[in-house]
Amino acid sequence: MKPMSMIFSHPTGNANVRSAVLGLADAGLLAEFHTTLAVFPGGWLDRMSVGGSLAEVRRRAFHPSLKSFTCTSPWRELARLLATRTGFSSLVRHEIGPFCIDAVYRSLDRRVAARLPAAARQGATGVYAYEDGALATFTAAKGLGLKCIYDQPIGYWRAARRLMEVERARWPEWAATLGGLRDSEAKLARKDEEVRLADLIVTASTFTAHTLKDFPGPTAPVKVIPYGFPPPCPEAKPVVSLSVSRPLKLLFVGSLTQRKGLADVFAAVAALGRHVELTVVGRKDGTVCPALDDALARHRWLPSLPHTEILKLMRSHDVLLFPSLFEGFGLVITEAMSQGTPVITTDRTAGPDLIAHGQNGWLIPAGSTDALQGAIENLLSNPGHIRAAGEAARASAALRPWPVYAQELVAALQAV
Repeated sequence: MKPMSMIFSHPTGNANVRSAVLGLADAGLLAEFHTTLAVFPGGWLDRMSVGGSLAEVRRRAFHPSLKSFTCTSPWRELARLLATRTGFSSLVRHEIGPFCIDAVYRSLDRRVAARLPAAARQGATGVYAYEDGALATFTAAKGLGLKCIYDQPIGYWRAARRLMEVERARWPEWAATLGGLRDSEAKLARKDEEVRLADLIVTASTFTAHTLKDFPGPTAPVKVIPYGFPPPCPEAKPVVSLSVSRPLKLLFVGSLTQRKGLADVFAAVAALGRHVELTVVGRKDGTVCPALDDALARHRWLPSLPHTEILKLMRSHDVLLFPSLFEGFGLVITEAMSQGTPVITTDRTAGPDLIAHGQNGWLIPAGSTDALQGAIENLLSNPGHIRAAGEAARASAALRPWPVYAQELVAALQAV
């Protein structure tokens, strides 16, 4: 059998992508890595991103050993970042803006597809691509006899529509924040064709895998490989001692939408009054939502923080609230747990894959304000549970660092 040699593509290169690509390279399975921006020490992007409006480009840093594998297509993504930062919203308008995220994904997809005939002649045997950026690549790969590995980072769209319509009815004043319902029929059809062409589908949570049951037809085998944890904080957090002057410190980190269960967070916190204190970290997406604006005005709101500051903020809070209603994984769960901050999350995240209820965190049914409020009230009555769960969460993080995710992904690809 010819050994697997992968063409791997992803436009923005987040933490799981960095780990996956490095794992494939270390295992000798990586032929090429295609992305938009990749920062390597001493390179032009490294020099260009020191301070100024493009400082966030530094988040696209990759391990130096990947430089020889990496092919970049930077200009459209740089234009997107600049347009977003400078307020030219028409240029990044959903699906139709020339520099919107959909345009960035499709552009890279086409470039990878054009590269495949030469890559196949040089020994490539498969492609690994992500939702919304795989159709052209998979179509070309099928014509060349290459295996198509599809990464589904969030739940399947038909399941999302079914569940989010429930949210639209439950919280009509928050309906404007349910952005996934705005996707065009053409975009949804592309998603379906990507799933149909896949030879293996990789998801990061059991919940995401279950949403593919809504696909109207058979799918390729689905492999669940949860992401890894950041390095755990070396020091235990102090015992939580609540009082009139020291309320329970709650934190929410994520996009400010009802898909994340944010309306439930505000409602539960309002019912608990002075016994809790809420900090919210996340950007508004420009959607007009008076209910969101009113709620943010009543709490501490930080639109954005560097990643290191978010980890520090997690350490300074007692519990992370993440009652998401439709989540592919939820990286904030692993980030908080690594800092010794336990998490209250739902059955529609990676929570059931990572959390033993009542031991290293708490699981609640998605879409239940009462369940969220009840979980918080239980901690107000039993504050000693917080530190115990936080220590267990920190121990869980130590058992699954990012290299474990990469090793499991490599094993899944070797089995194809």
